Amino acid sequence: MEILEPVLYLIAFALFIYGLMGLTGPRTAVRGNWIAAVGMAIAMLTVLLVVIINGANNIVWILVGLVVGTLLGVPSARRVKMTQMPQMVALFNGVGGGTVALIAWSEFLATPGFAGRAGVFVVASLFSAIVGSISFWGSLIAFGKLQELLSSSPIGLGKAQQLVNAILLIGAIVCAVVAGTGNTSSLWIVAVLVLAGILGVMVVLPIGGADMPVVISLLNAMTGLAAAAAGLALNNTAMMVAGMIVGASGSILTNQMAQAMNRTIPAIVAGGFGGASVAAADDDPNKTVKSTSAADAAIQMAYAERVIVVPGYGLAVAQAQHAIKEMAKLLEAKGVDVRYAIHPVAGRMPGHMNVLLAEAEVSYDVLKEMDEINDDFSRTDVTIVIGANDVTNPSARNDKSSAIYGMPILNVDQSHNVIVLKRSMSSGFAGIENPLFFLDNTSMLFGDAKSSVEKVTEELKAL
Repeated sequence: MEILEPVLYLIAFALFIYGLMGLTGPRTAVRGNWIAAVGMAIAMLTVLLVVIINGANNIVWILVGLVVGTLLGVPSARRVKMTQMPQMVALFNGVGGGTVALIAWSEFLATPGFAGRAGVFVVASLFSAIVGSISFWGSLIAFGKLQELLSSSPIGLGKAQQLVNAILLIGAIVCAVVAGTGNTSSLWIVAVLVLAGILGVMVVLPIGGADMPVVISLLNAMTGLAAAAAGLALNNTAMMVAGMIVGASGSILTNQMAQAMNRTIPAIVAGGFGGASVAAADDDPNKTVKSTSAADAAIQMAYAERVIVVPGYGLAVAQAQHAIKEMAKLLEAKGVDVRYAIHPVAGRMPGHMNVLLAEAEVSYDVLKEMDEINDDFSRTDVTIVIGANDVTNPSARNDKSSAIYGMPILNVDQSHNVIVLKRSMSSGFAGIENPLFFLDNTSMLFGDAKSSVEKVTEELKAL
C-alpha cells in the first residue's frame, strides 16, 4: 500500500486537473465534470483502503456516513430546479466548510489542547476551524437569501457593523491561540467555532442580493482553503490538493466577477448594496412606458435581419429556455440571425444562463459573452430582454450618482428596437430603477416570460 497509495492519489489529482480543464468551455463541461468525479471517487476509495489496512475500528461509521451522504446528495442534485442551482451550490459549499470545522473540533477532542502535536498541525487545524465555520454559516445565510427565506435586502448594524465583525474575528483568533497553546478545556475550541460562525452570519447578512453571486464564489474559495489546511494538518494529500484547486479557482472567479460588476471585494464584504424591491418611479410625467403585444413583437422580429436575446433571472424563473429555442428556430427559418448575449453575472451565479440555454440544446456557437457582442447592439434590429434587469441598466454607464455606475453592462439601449419581457415595472435584484424601460426605442411586453414567448411563437407561425 506504501506504493499503491501515492499512485492512486496521483491518478486522482491528474483527473481533478484534467476535469477542471474541461470546465473552461461548455462543449467539454459535462465530460470534465464526470472526469473530476471519477478522480474524487478514486481519492475516496484510496482513503477507505488506507483506513481498512490500518485496522481502524470506526469503518462502520465511515460507511454509514458515505451511505447517508449519497442518499441525501444524489436525489437533491437530481431534483433541484435550474432556478435553484445557486442555492444548491451555496448549501453544498457550506457543508464542506462545516465538515472541516468539525474535523478540527474532533482532533482537539482526540488530543485536548493539541498536546504533543506539531506546530503546523495546530495552526492548520485552528485555521480550518475558523474559516470553515465562517464558510458554513455564511453559506447558510446566502442560501436563505437566495431561497427568499431571508430578505435579499442588506440587514446590518450600519456604521457599527465593521467594528462588530472585527471584534468577532479578534475574539475567534484569541480563543484559537488559547486552545492551541495547551489549554485542555474543550470550551475554547467551541468558542472558536461559535465566534467564527457568528462572524460568518454577520458578514453575509449585510450583503445585498446584487452581490450574492460574488459572495457564493468567495465562500466557495474559503471552503477550499479550509479543506487544504485540514489536509495539511492530517497529512491527507487528497484534501490538500482538492482544497487548493477549489481555493485557487474560487479566488480567481471571485476576482473576475467583482471586476465584471466594477466592485472591489472589500466593498462587497462591507455589504449594503442590492435587494430592495422598489417599484419604478412612474409618477414622473416625463417617463412614459410603451406596451406592446405578442403580435407586434412577432412582426418586428420576423422582418428583422439581426435579433439578440438577452437572458436573465426572469428566464430561469419562468423556465422559458425551451420556448425561446422554439421561437429562435422559427426566426432562423425566416433568415433572421439570432444570437444570445450573456453577461458574466446574469442570473444568480456564473454560467447560470449558459447552463439554462444548454439544457434547451441552444447551440454554443450563438452564445456570446458580453465583450464579444457588445459592439453589435448598435447594428441589431431587435433585442429581446427576458428578465435581465441590472445588467442592461444604462445608469451604469451614464449616471455617476447610481450605485452601479461603472459596472460593465450589455449595450442593449443602443439597439434599434428593444422588447423587454417583464411581469411588472418592479426593479431588479439590485433594487435600482432601469431607465431602459422608458426609452423611445423600448417596448414592454408584460406577463410571464414563458407565456409571452409562446404567444410570440404562435404569432410567428401565423405570419
